[in-house]
Parts: sequence; structure tokens; C-alpha cells
Amino acid sequence: MDLPPAPVTPAPLFGTAVVAGVGLIGGSVAMGLRQRFLARHVIGLDASMDVLREAEALGLVDEIRPTAGEWLREADLVILAAPMRALIPLANELAPFLNPAALVTDVGSVKGGIAAEMERLKVKNFVAGHPMAGSERGGVTHANAALLENAVWVLTPTDHTPLTALSRARTLVEGLGAAPVVMPPDAHDALVATVSHLPYLASLALTHMVARDERLSLLAAGGFRDLTRVASGDPRMSRDMVVENKAALREALKRFRYQLDRLEADLEEPEELLAAAHEGKRTRDSLPVVRRSLLPQKFDLVVAVPDKPNQIGIVTQTLGAASVNIKDIEVLAIREEGGALRLGLESAEAVAQAAVILRAEGFEVRARG
Repeated sequence: MDLPPAPVTPAPLFGTAVVAGVGLIGGSVAMGLRQRFLARHVIGLDASMDVLREAEALGLVDEIRPTAGEWLREADLVILAAPMRALIPLANELAPFLNPAALVTDVGSVKGGIAAEMERLKVKNFVAGHPMAGSERGGVTHANAALLENAVWVLTPTDHTPLTALSRARTLVEGLGAAPVVMPPDAHDALVATVSHLPYLASLALTHMVARDERLSLLAAGGFRDLTRVASGDPRMSRDMVVENKAALREALKRFRYQLDRLEADLEEPEELLAAAHEGKRTRDSLPVVRRSLLPQKFDLVVAVPDKPNQIGIVTQTLGAASVNIKDIEVLAIREEGGALRLGLESAEAVAQAAVILRAEGFEVRARG
């Protein structure tokens, strides 16, 4: 009996990747590294063995480690994904064991502090980063690589960041399906103070008003819930986030108070208030819509393909001959050694069937969570 050909996989961007902090974002990054064939081996590092075991059981990582050590020197990619308050202590714990050539990045929502600390620790190839993605549902059990797709991922190099490190970080972000945006750390912190941290404080203020008058809770319907959605995030993590960025947040609060004062004054000037309302509508309507959360459940299969002619045709014809209907197809990445395709199928059963068929033809496949 003829044996099926050996699976063909694209050469990964990284050999060994370490995700330090396997929560919602860290777990999603780990999943993306594996699903998109970006790393040959993914190690999860976390102080909680329960979290690590869950990540391993979900297939997010290939190996788990509860503590840093000499083993870290084998990693050529290290991603710090701890909560804000734990980020700098984590950096200090890992720094003595890092390979000087490794690309090191993080996913924290405030960049000034960690960028300065990594320079103090003389971590040469560090590029601070912040994926603008998340969910009210935290923890590794809700990790999903799709969370990062189409998300803006801010990279904040300093004057000492090597251009090669920044280039590798951009390639990593693009490989995960996100859109890299580059700016200095202080500019990032000022911007997120307005678009992320200030809305959180505003949500707290509004929800506190409702909490102190039970009549208000009877009337607080969909619009109020949408406006205060971010108050449902993890309280401790949210607290740490805004405190870490308190200088920039105070400046944003000053501007916010000024806008509230203007609107209060416009109550006596209906035409001015109407003009403000039109401006608000234009601005709100022009904001980009990220449709990830609006999509129905997806049944996807990622297929590694060699860099040879007609690979897409072979995949589609093979599945078509077996009556597997492909509803959507996307080229995730093409590198010199090969790339990956995402196939959107009709059901979980179709994913399982397609996986068996393509593996028999020598393709390596991975279902997406």
C-alpha cells in the first residue's frame, strides 16, 4: 500500500516562540502562532499551572513552563503578555535568560513604562506593542486567534530600537492577521488615554449613578448598556491599566471636562447644540466597524501549502471531488518556502472531513478555534 506523502509545511518565521502570560490575549497570540504556521514550537510560560494545563488542553501551546530559566535562551521570539501591573516584574524575571538575538515584544496597553524598563535592562531587540483587541470575557478559555484579525496593532519603537527588530515585529503582526501602526510610546499613551482609558472612567461614572438610584436601573436599556460596556471588564486589570497611564489620562480628563462644559453651555444655544450633534454623528459614523464580533460562527480549516504552482487548485479540486463545499477561501500568508490558506466550510463535520482528506494528500492542516 502506498503511504501518503509527508506533510508539507511552510518554514516558520520563528523556531521557538515563548508566550509569557497565557491569558486572553497571550492565548490568542499563541493560537495564532500555531494556526498560521508562524512558529515551529510554542511554549506557554505562566505562574499558574491551572492556566498552563488549560492552554495545553486547548492546543494553544506545544509545551508549558511555570518558571523562567536557561531554557529561554532557545527562544527567538518572546512575547510578554502579563497584566499591566505584572509586566515590568515579568520583564525583570526574564531578562537574564533572554537570547540577545531574540525578538522581544509585549501586548500591554501602556507603552512608556515597559519601553523605558527594557532599555534599562539592555534588552536590545525589544519592540513595545499593543494589539487593540480584547473582550469582556477574559482568561485563556476565551482565547481565539480571530480576536487579532484586522485589529490595529500599535508598535512603539524608541530611538534605540534596531530597525531590523521593528521590521521583524511588523512581519509578526501582519502574520497574525493584524494591521501594524508605528508611533512613539508617549504618543500611543496619549491617544489610548482618550480612546480607551477615558471611556472606561466615563463608564464607571455612569454606572455609579445608576447604582445609587434603583429607579435609573429600570430605565437603563440597550443604549446605556452599549455606552457602559467597558465597565464589564476585569476590575483589577482595568484599574491597573488606567493607573499606569495616569499622567496622560489626567490630560484627557481635562479635555473631557472642557467638552462637557461646552455642551452644558450649549443647552442655552439650541443651534450650537445642533451643530455639535451633527459633528458628533459625522465622527461616530466615520469610525471603522470591526465586524469580528458580528460574524456568525465560523468553521475554518487552515492548510499549509508549498510554494508550487496550482496548490490552491489541488486543494479545492480534492475537496470538490469529495463533495466538500468550500464557502470561503483566504490566502493567509505566502513565504518563499510556502504559505497557508484558510478554508471556510459549512460545519464542524465538514472541517473534520476535509482535514482527513487533505492529510491523506500530504497537507498539514489545523482547525481554527
